[in-house]
Amino acid sequence: MFTLNDIEKQTYKAVLELLDAARAVKGNVCVIGCSSSEVCGGVIGKASSPDTAEAIFKGAAAAAAERGVYIAAQCCEHLNRAIIVERDAVKTAIECGVLLPVNVVPQPKAGGSFASAAYRNFTDPVALEGLKCDCGIDIGDTLIGMHLKEVAVPVRLSVREIGAARVVAARVRAKFIGGSRAVYDEEIM
Repeated sequence: MFTLNDIEKQTYKAVLELLDAARAVKGNVCVIGCSSSEVCGGVIGKASSPDTAEAIFKGAAAAAAERGVYIAAQCCEHLNRAIIVERDAVKTAIECGVLLPVNVVPQPKAGGSFASAAYRNFTDPVALEGLKCDCGIDIGDTLIGMHLKEVAVPVRLSVREIGAARVVAARVRAKFIGGSRAVYDEEIM
């Protein structure tokens, strides 16, 4: 059995490892998809736990704050996997019309407990239909791939589970172009 403190610590460690592996810098966005049901040992979408989601959010937010990185919370399929993020993270894109906010407030049974926790804890949350992020962590098989920039690269973390949920992580890299004679910048690989 895992305590909420254990879950918060596992999340903090996993997110910090991912941000290090992704070479995340201030202003980057890390998408997190999370099934609190899976973390608690249940089946995705069947045993939502707001308290568990809150612990996961606290751990993730603490790690992200250390690096100046924004967290984007993926909603569940009932909200078409919409994203909840701090408005500051996407302010320019919204002002330019590149991203259009949608009107929804996630709830534990419609959006998910983790997205609900993010919405409650963010200073100025905004909901978007989608966002292409710099790295991501999937807690409990929630399928975050649609919210990652190209090209996604798997990251193997020492934290393989948070609570009872599997953890999968990815970073992104720039596309390679130019063929066999091209020279690539090792710093952005």
